[in-house]
Amino acid sequence: MSFDIEGRSVGAGYPAFIIAELSANHLHDKELAKKTIKAMADSGADAVKLQTYTPDTITIDADTDYFKLNHGTLWDGRTLYDLYKEAYTPWEWQKELIEYAKDCGVIGFSSVFDNSSVDFLESAGVPAYKIASCEINDIPLIEYTASKGKPIIMSSGVATWEDLEEALAACYKVGNKQVAVLKCTSTYPAPLEEMNINAIKALQSRLGVEIGLSDHTLTSSVAAGAVALGACIIEKHFILDRSMGGPDSAFSMQPEEFKEMVKLVREVEKSLGEEEFRLTEEGEKSRVFSRSLFAVKDIAEGEEFNAENVRSIRPGHGLPPKYLKDILGKKATQSIQRGCPLTWSLIEESAQILK
Repeated sequence: MSFDIEGRSVGAGYPAFIIAELSANHLHDKELAKKTIKAMADSGADAVKLQTYTPDTITIDADTDYFKLNHGTLWDGRTLYDLYKEAYTPWEWQKELIEYAKDCGVIGFSSVFDNSSVDFLESAGVPAYKIASCEINDIPLIEYTASKGKPIIMSSGVATWEDLEEALAACYKVGNKQVAVLKCTSTYPAPLEEMNINAIKALQSRLGVEIGLSDHTLTSSVAAGAVALGACIIEKHFILDRSMGGPDSAFSMQPEEFKEMVKLVREVEKSLGEEEFRLTEEGEKSRVFSRSLFAVKDIAEGEEFNAENVRSIRPGHGLPPKYLKDILGKKATQSIQRGCPLTWSLIEESAQILK
C-alpha cells in the first residue's frame, strides 16, 4: 500500500507526510508565494501543494444562479468564475515555484482539474498529483492522471462510497495502485464536531489504500488525533499572516501554528509504538514498585498471619497480593521480622494453597 514520492516513503509505518497547501495565499504576488514556501519548509512541511487551473479550465464566466455561490460558504454572493479568477495560481509561476520548493528542501506538486493541467505538470516534472474532492467524480480526469504512473492523492470531502470506489477503480484500470485517500470535511473552516476522524478506520478497512487527512480546522489537535488513528498524510492550508486576507485566509494556518501542529504530530508518532500490548524494558524494571505481601509487624514462629501483621504494600519483593486471603490464618514456619517480604517457605501448608 505504501509508495514513494521523490524518495520519501508515504504510508503506514512511516512518518506522516505533511503537506502545506499554498492555494490562493500568494495573493497574486510571486515573491509572496516564494516567501510562503520558504516558511512552509521552515515550519516542518514535507511538501508544498499548488493548484493548477485557470478560471476558464475549471468553470465558465456566467452569472446565472447555477454559477453563483449561495450555500452558506465564505464566498456566498460571488460567481465561481470571479472566485477562481482571484484564487488561481498563474501557470507561468508554477515550474519556478516547484523548483524553488525543491531548493528549500520540500517536495512540490499540485492538484489537477483538467487534462491540460496534467500535461502542463508533466512538463514541470512533478512527482505526484492531487485530485480535489469536487473532482472525485470526474472519472476520465482521474484515469488520465493515473495513467502517468505517479502517486495519486485524492480528497473525500464531497464523495460517497461509490465515488471513492469508482475513482480507485479508474486508477487501477490503468495499472496505478499508488493511491491515497484523504478524509476531508468540505466546510471552510471546518467545525470540530463535523470532522469525524474516526472514519479513517472505516476508509482503511473498506478501501484498502493509504488514508490521510485534509484538515480545514485551525487546530493542531485534529491532525495529531488523525495520526493516532492511522492517517499517514496530513494536508493543511498555509498562510504567512491571516490578516493579509484572501479567499482562503480564514482556514489557513500561520507559520507558528503549523510548526506546533508538526511538533504534535511527531510527538504522537513517537508515542504510538506497537499494536501488541507488552511491558517495555523500563516497565519491567518498574515492577519492583508494584505491591506485594510483607510482614508489617514482627511475627513469631508458629504465630498466625492476620490483617494486623501482614499487608499488601509497596515494593514488589513479596508474594502477590492475590494470595492474602489464602495466607490469613496460616502459621509462620519461623520468626519473621517486620519489613520482610513473605515467601512460600515462611508459610505452613503453602503447598495446599498452591494446589
